[in-house]
Order: sequence, then C-alpha cells, then structure tokens
Amino acid sequence: MTLDNIKVGNGGIIESIGGEGLLRRRLLDMGLTPNTRVEVRKVAPMGDPIELLIRSYVLTIRKEEASKIKLKEEI
Repeated sequence: MTLDNIKVGNGGIIESIGGEGLLRRRLLDMGLTPNTRVEVRKVAPMGDPIELLIRSYVLTIRKEEASKIKLKEEI
C-alpha cells in the first residue's frame, strides 16, 4: 500500500521510496527513509496536502509525493 491511501490516525513502516532524481532525493533528505515509522496526522479538506508524523516531527507533503512511498504493515 502507498502512503496516500492511509487514513488519518493510521500509519506504517516505510518499505521503499519511488520516484526518480530530485524528487526521490528530496523525500529521502526529509527523513522519509526505509524502515522508518510514519503516521498520517491530518489531511487537508480537499485531500491535498497530507500532514505526517515522522521521527518526532511533523512533515507536510503533497498527495502525489505520498503516492511514491510504499508502506508495509506493522507487526
């Protein structure tokens, strides 16, 4: 499943980061790295952007960017 399909209050562990070039590099630089826990905190009224809780800080990304992040379910 991808991060853009997760409901508010739920999350998972990042399995992989898709995309290419600068987009992928930017996501990795923001701390969205494999084996990191991420939780969806809020979604804007129109569905874009998405507010995430990751590594004890809040990060807001676009839904298009979130669709590049593949999650695995928590055990």
